[in-house]
Amino acid sequence: MFMHRLRQLSDEALVATLQHAALSYLIEYADAETGLVADTSRPGSPCSIAVVGFALSANPVAVENGWLSRSQAAERTLRVLRFLHECPQSEASDAAGYKGFFYHFLDMKTGKRVWQCELSLIDTALLMAGILVAGSYFDGDGTEVEIRALSEDLYRRVDWRWAQNGTAGLSQGWKPECGFLHYGWEGYNEALILYILGFGSPTFPLTDSCYETWSLTYQWENLLGRNLLYSGPLFTHLFSHAWSDFRGIRDAFMREKDSDYFENTRSAIAIHREYGERNPNAFTGYSRDFWGVTAGDGPSVAALRQSGRDRRFYGYMSRGVPYGPDDGTISPWAMLATLPFTPEAALAGTRHLLDHYPQVCRQGRFSSGFNPTLPGEAGGWLSEGWYGLDQGLLAISLENYRSGLIWAIMRNCGYVRVGLARLGFQGGWLKT
Repeated sequence: MFMHRLRQLSDEALVATLQHAALSYLIEYADAETGLVADTSRPGSPCSIAVVGFALSANPVAVENGWLSRSQAAERTLRVLRFLHECPQSEASDAAGYKGFFYHFLDMKTGKRVWQCELSLIDTALLMAGILVAGSYFDGDGTEVEIRALSEDLYRRVDWRWAQNGTAGLSQGWKPECGFLHYGWEGYNEALILYILGFGSPTFPLTDSCYETWSLTYQWENLLGRNLLYSGPLFTHLFSHAWSDFRGIRDAFMREKDSDYFENTRSAIAIHREYGERNPNAFTGYSRDFWGVTAGDGPSVAALRQSGRDRRFYGYMSRGVPYGPDDGTISPWAMLATLPFTPEAALAGTRHLLDHYPQVCRQGRFSSGFNPTLPGEAGGWLSEGWYGLDQGLLAISLENYRSGLIWAIMRNCGYVRVGLARLGFQGGWLKT
């Protein structure tokens, strides 16, 4: 009955309903004492610091839509900022972080590192983006003064330059057991927000050569009839855009290509749709309205022979097109998340999904992964529960489509403007 009512809604009402359901994950799966938010809805899941960044960004969205009062949102924001500020920062293997960075996954109750995970640069950047949203939005008196002070201190203490490890590049992470990870950032991906915040720092900014070192590894390609800056997984074309409005602003690379990162994402979406239509591997369901190959949960089962083809499945994997890997798994939330870029395509795909595979949207929240090629009781393989990153991205991306709220907040954040300017971005709203 719920799904029938959902399908009958107007486009505007459908988007608002799905957005509210996604945002409610960030409230429902937050710890009442620490404010940390679970990586997934599965029992025992630790906190993902990136999901906390999305949750902090979603609090203003909840206020502006009347889903939380301003005082409730400020209280939730202050709770997690206080906790993060007091969490131990040291070289100890069970600390919450080091040099202002945080470990990718933290214990929900104690804030201690779990799973021997890495001190994550990109996840810290996503967290800091949310922290800066909080500090910029809550501009009033009382508890909001403390929100701004904590936001400022948490951002300013991140030692971005330390993460360069004395090189012109930038590491992806660090572990107390072995030091810096043996790989940096290569090729265009979701790290644009990391460089913006790293260059915008007033205390420990990245060196001038760092961005050029990364951009020299970019791949400009012609794929399925379109020119674009290539990155296979769809999420890499969406994450940084959740906070930064790239419409009409260009760095040196995009000026040379007479494009910008917003238009590049539109091109990536078109390629994903064309790939779905061509369906070179003959997966079940793929079409121009069934796409969204990206990072997420997938089936971990043995290879099988099906319709004259050998099928392999990859479990949790960063999938991409057109080069793969691709095992027939799409992320049901991904089409809707493209709403700020290609509204018609996003809505057509989402409605197609709800009409033909309603099982992927339980309680109004999309599952992380769905594979109709692999037989199963749910009309294919379906991921268990929900992932916070999926819900968080939807919560704020849909708001950028509806009102531009997060983009507006971050356009007024001085650190973001400085970071963009130092990266060489010019034009558009940066002129105002």
